[in-house]
Amino acid sequence: MAVSDDAIPAVANLDPDLLKALRQAATEAADDGVEFVVNSGWRSPNYRSQHLREAVSKYGSEAARWVATAATSPHVSGDAVGIGHSDATTWLSDHGAEYGLCRIYKNEPWHYELRPEAIDDGCPRMHADPTQDPRMQQ
Repeated sequence: MAVSDDAIPAVANLDPDLLKALRQAATEAADDGVEFVVNSGWRSPNYRSQHLREAVSKYGSEAARWVATAATSPHVSGDAVGIGHSDATTWLSDHGAEYGLCRIYKNEPWHYELRPEAIDDGCPRMHADPTQDPRMQQ
C-alpha cells in the first residue's frame, strides 16, 4: 500500500508525526526514483495477537525475534512501519535520519520508527532484534 493511502487503516492509523515524516521522505525518495510501499503499519491488538500465534507456531520460541506481543508492539500504537522493496530501505538507511526515521533492529531492515532527535543527532544504535529492546520486556 502507498504511504498516501488514507483509506487503509494500516496507514491512516499511524502516529500523525510518523506519517508526516514518512510522507516527506517518500516525496524526496520519489525524486530519486524510489517508491515506498508500506508492508506493515498500524495493527489492531487482535491482529497482532493472531500474527504472534502464527509466528510461534512456525518459529517456536524464536518468534520473539520478529514479532512482539500486542501489549508491546509499536505497530499496535501506530509508532512503527514496515517498508517494502530493498531500494526503499536502502534509501531510508542513507537518508531516513534527515526525517527522524530510524531503523530500530539489525535483523529487520524494513522496520522504521520515528525518532525526531535523529534529525540533529543521528539515529540511535540499533538493537540486535526485538528481544534486546527494553520496551519489549513488559
